This record gives sequence, C-alpha cells and structure tokens, in this order.
Amino acid sequence: MAKKQIPLRVSDTLYKELVAWAEADFRSLNGQIEFLLTECVRRFKKAQDGKMTNIDEISSHTGLTMLDDTSGDLIHSKNAGKS
Repeated sequence: MAKKQIPLRVSDTLYKELVAWAEADFRSLNGQIEFLLTECVRRFKKAQDGKMTNIDEISSHTGLTMLDDTSGDLIHSKNAGKS
C-alpha cells in the first residue's frame, strides 16, 4: 500500500519538540509523526467503540489533549486545572 504525502505546517516550537522526541525514540521525524498519529487514531477508535462522544469523556479515557491549532495553546487536558 502506497503512503500518502501530506503537507504539514507546525510552529517552530512544536517542530523542535517533535525532533527532540523523535531522536529520543530513535525515529525519524516523519516516523515519529506517523507513530503519534497512528496511536491517536487507535485511541480515538477505542473511545468511539465505547460510544464516548463528549470531549471530556474521550480525553479522560485516552489521555489525549487538544491544542488550539492557531496558537498551540493547550485548550483541553484531562489534567487541566489540577495541582
């Protein structure tokens, strides 16, 4: 199966963080992004199988967070607001 190419624009900060994470996991940047996206889709499907549709339910079940796509600011996390 051929892989699809997609353009991806990320902030400078996110790029640097992804590169560092990829290096720590001994992956290429592309491999790391593909790994992370695959894991997120797997967790999302698992949450959907449980009929969770509310973002709070999905976040608490999967541990996923949501970021504002323009600023990169955290807008939802299962740990948001906890000390």
